[in-house]
Amino acid sequence: MNNFLLRIRNRPEAGSFLGFVVFFIIFSIFGDQFFTLGNQTSLFTLTAELGIICIGVGFLMISGEFDLSVGSVYALGGIVFMMLAPHMHSLFALAIVLLIAASIGWFNGYVTTKHLIPSFLVTLSMMLIIRGLIYMITSGRITSHKGDLFVLTFFSAKMSNLPGFLSDFRPSHLWFIGLLILFHYILFNTRYGNHVFATGVNKPAAVRMGLNTDWIKTKNFMICSCFAALSGVIAVSRFRMGSPNIGLGMELEVIAAAVIGGISLYGGTGAIIGILFSAFLICMIRNGLLLMGAPPYWYSAFVGVIVLISTIVNIKLQPRKSKF
Repeated sequence: MNNFLLRIRNRPEAGSFLGFVVFFIIFSIFGDQFFTLGNQTSLFTLTAELGIICIGVGFLMISGEFDLSVGSVYALGGIVFMMLAPHMHSLFALAIVLLIAASIGWFNGYVTTKHLIPSFLVTLSMMLIIRGLIYMITSGRITSHKGDLFVLTFFSAKMSNLPGFLSDFRPSHLWFIGLLILFHYILFNTRYGNHVFATGVNKPAAVRMGLNTDWIKTKNFMICSCFAALSGVIAVSRFRMGSPNIGLGMELEVIAAAVIGGISLYGGTGAIIGILFSAFLICMIRNGLLLMGAPPYWYSAFVGVIVLISTIVNIKLQPRKSKF
């Protein structure tokens, strides 16, 4: 029994799963309409959009870096897609958006690794630059979707052709689960995943082993930005409009979800699967408090407390990186 509890305690996603279960029970009891099918599918839609970004951020954090620009890249992806879609097939518009996002990620990685500037400062600057560009190209106005519906159907539209309660689900749910499983597999069952862990645990040692740690980190920056832009496209496709204000503060929610999901702030430790529970937990707290009639500012306080507790648990239970 003790060995079983020890194994559970050592699982990085154990805390997020416990928090998910506790708050799910609380909101199911005290929140009117919380446990309804419609509310749960809406919750999972928000979870999928947040979770897709968290996968990229989680990979990056495990390699030892941060990205504070994901909220702005999320907004830029959605806005640029809306502006391009009327002039070309939406799939080509999506490809251009992902290319732009990959370029942003490459730049973040290049400046961080080659000029030895902390990723916190690099991506904070990029966050402000991109947000300013968004306001410039939109003049602060909402952009409506006027292109074809291929991407909307492929990612965001309700699957109304399915029978019964399945008709409320969206393709984005499947994309999130699929990407979650894929990147969990990559992290724990491939050479690249081993390289990501090695880079985050001890970069000098990884370099001595012959790993190109700068390129590993840069690739993770690119993955992170692409997933943020993809999530932005999914979100604006669902609403069929995009505001220049979307994604404000999202970078903090994403990092909070990654930490709650068991990804260490030191790098080199974590599991992608915990994002399933932590992203749902973040969205569930906002939704549950709203249904319970709590003031909006309670949400920030709740998430702040959970992040603080999760950080302390990570520091106490997870091994630190070697100093040599």
